[in-house]
Amino acid sequence: MTHSAGTFGSPPALGHWTPAGAPPSDTPEAFRSAVGDLRSPVVVVLAGNGFAIARGGSAALGAQPGAKDGYPIAAYLPPLPPEQLGDPSFLRDQSLRYPYMTGAMANGIASVEIVEAMSRDGMLGSFGAAGQSLERIGAAIDRLKANLGTAPYCVNLIHSPNEPAHEMATAELLLKKGTLLVEASAYLDLTPAIVRYRAAGFRRDATGAAVPTNRVIAKISRVEVATKFLSPPPEKILRELVSAGHITEQQAVLAAQFPVADDVTVEADSGGHTDNRPAITLLPTILALRDRLQAQFQYAIPPRVGLAGGIATPASVAGAFAMGAAFVVTGSVNQACVESGSSDPVRKMLAEAGQADVTMAPAADMFEMGVKLQVLKRGTMFAMRAQKLFDLYRGYTSWEAIPEAERVQVEKTHLRATFQDVWALTREFWAKREPGQLQRAEADPRHRMALVFRWYLGLSSRWANAGEPGRQVDYQVWCGPAMGAFNEWAKGSHLEHPKNRTVVGVALNLLYGACVVTRRAALRQQGVNLPDGCFPLAPLATDEVAARLRA
Repeated sequence: MTHSAGTFGSPPALGHWTPAGAPPSDTPEAFRSAVGDLRSPVVVVLAGNGFAIARGGSAALGAQPGAKDGYPIAAYLPPLPPEQLGDPSFLRDQSLRYPYMTGAMANGIASVEIVEAMSRDGMLGSFGAAGQSLERIGAAIDRLKANLGTAPYCVNLIHSPNEPAHEMATAELLLKKGTLLVEASAYLDLTPAIVRYRAAGFRRDATGAAVPTNRVIAKISRVEVATKFLSPPPEKILRELVSAGHITEQQAVLAAQFPVADDVTVEADSGGHTDNRPAITLLPTILALRDRLQAQFQYAIPPRVGLAGGIATPASVAGAFAMGAAFVVTGSVNQACVESGSSDPVRKMLAEAGQADVTMAPAADMFEMGVKLQVLKRGTMFAMRAQKLFDLYRGYTSWEAIPEAERVQVEKTHLRATFQDVWALTREFWAKREPGQLQRAEADPRHRMALVFRWYLGLSSRWANAGEPGRQVDYQVWCGPAMGAFNEWAKGSHLEHPKNRTVVGVALNLLYGACVVTRRAALRQQGVNLPDGCFPLAPLATDEVAARLRA
């Protein structure tokens, strides 16, 4: 099989290759083998009328003449193991092998099983603590510490504007348990909780240098929020924390020399909380912001910038690194894996989803603010029903003010109980979690209505995670268009079936594929354009891809 050198002639020779036995090969298999061997260089030569792969022998780059039996080199690729795709300082500081992270999907969807599997294979997993009780979060941290020891893991700390006491209690628990890395998500502004966690970890080492033992990876999608995390914490919050005895004076002084976050994850169009921003414009914007703030504050170690949202195929991973991402973060694709805290019915729904099978719906944790999140719409009526509740909340001052026909419909389809029965359950929940909510509800009938509506929104996610058979039409499944892109790539492979999807298998295939895509682009840039059949682009079995990466 020959490959044309192009309409405008052959690219200029980069040097010459001299064989030592086997001649160059122009078969698709030879190209796939060479490009797929990530830890070896690739030498493409001009042989006859087309391109061929040269294996063994000796390559001399430069203008020097080649031997009589040599071949002109058309393209040369150095080795490209996935460890080299991102920022080496991120790998060093987080004790990782690969620049890859699984993000925290709430209610334990990002399970301890996911976190443990990622950590054992040299990647980072973030436990989905949002929406969980303090007892369950504490138990998860205890298990991670016992099973992983000093290996890296991360726990989510989510902004809870309607539950500030629970957010602060979660931060206190993280400090008490000695959790050294948190993923801060959904923040609209800095809060005392996240600043307290960050500042309380500062100390001086034996040389007197400031050391941030509590690290933060902040997930952001807006310039104004990114600016706050990439800047030192506000003096006002630090003073308040010192006055409250939450941090020492020395910790406040040291914290002022560092950004609130060591790293930020740019969250583009993703599942769950999202601004639906395109990655191709958002990532360069935040990278430029980071550079401006680094020039202003002169941090000893510049904050790193990763990318999430749409990360689901080798091409998207390669594109993220090509644009300058220090690491990548996956979300939706992990929920469809066997280790996730979701259910088999949901995994099946996700495996059948296309890119257009998602929509926006009101968020339970920020319901009154009108904040929305991205969910799966195929196979569920949650988005439509949740929007109905928000419209009623916005249009009426109390449950009693809603027309009777509307109230009857909500009780029949959404609550499947009377409003008063659900309010009794809601009262019991908030009495344990945050009693202040009940005081507001007694004084404000509209807030009482919001808490009941949030009961439906909150349980809809738990029904999905539990695979509740009578509530499938109400499943709230956080999902972005990345899920559809992954399914299209996985079609026809073993990863097409959710029972075969493991977080490590998915991650290693994405990393391996990203290296292949990057190598293909480098060949193209040197004038060597080859058809798809010359590249190993389909997903591989986990054992096989792991062997190729670790060879």
